Amino acid sequence: MANTQQLEDITTQVRRDILRMVHKVNSGHPGGSLGCAEFFVSLYSEIMDRKEGFDMDGIGEDLFFLSNGHISPVYYSVLARSGYFPVEELNTFRLLNTRLQGHPTTHEGLPGVRIASGSLGQGMSVALGAAQAKKLNGCNHLIYSLHGDGELQEGQNWEAIMYAAGKNVDNIIATIDLNGQQIDGSTDTVLPMGSIKAKFEAFGWTVLEIEEGNNIEAILKGMAEAKSLTGKGKPVCVLLKTVMGNGIDFMMHTHAWHGKAPNDEQLAIGLAQNPETLGDY
Repeated sequence: MANTQQLEDITTQVRRDILRMVHKVNSGHPGGSLGCAEFFVSLYSEIMDRKEGFDMDGIGEDLFFLSNGHISPVYYSVLARSGYFPVEELNTFRLLNTRLQGHPTTHEGLPGVRIASGSLGQGMSVALGAAQAKKLNGCNHLIYSLHGDGELQEGQNWEAIMYAAGKNVDNIIATIDLNGQQIDGSTDTVLPMGSIKAKFEAFGWTVLEIEEGNNIEAILKGMAEAKSLTGKGKPVCVLLKTVMGNGIDFMMHTHAWHGKAPNDEQLAIGLAQNPETLGDY
């Protein structure tokens, strides 16, 4: 079991990975990736019960589904640094005929990736299907999923959210990256959604809030509480309040870096703010 400092060191390296991957191909989504770095590191290092190796059946372990697939840089970095594939493969991000496409795909068989996720709004449905499969298989492990707050503007989410409570799918923890930003501006500007907490509760979910979504100790504590509330007849939602672009001062608190790559000078500044901890690829 890693201590908090070790997890923070991994997170720092993951931020470096994100910057370098997106910069190399002048393409990708650094903002949301940086905002979720602490969550991904905590999830794969401490929160999920994972088994050795990878298979698509996922029997005997917790499973994770990324719905907002555009934040693939953080996903790939953490998968690689969790042993799913060589860290050096991060060099192939977004290159033609490679496994690390801009949005995760499954046809090339990248270990750790269970669904193709680029079309927003679909991950909740898939995660619920996996959760029900766990129950049918008599497996007591959990399903974890991650969704963007702007992504909740997609209607399919709410059909799935209604279904989850109606069918008592209580072995899922769906986390919402609540950073208040999306590609065209703030979520309140693009399409105000009111209280997301109130909406999930009205649909029959148990809702927890992690106010410091970029604080590893807060994430570990909040997710442990979420886990304790599974198996009680209701699906569980975690509202993770993050800062888009976290850890890179000029990228924080703005939608401008949702899908924009840093230039050479900006890369150097960002890397200087996050000194190497585990070794670059």
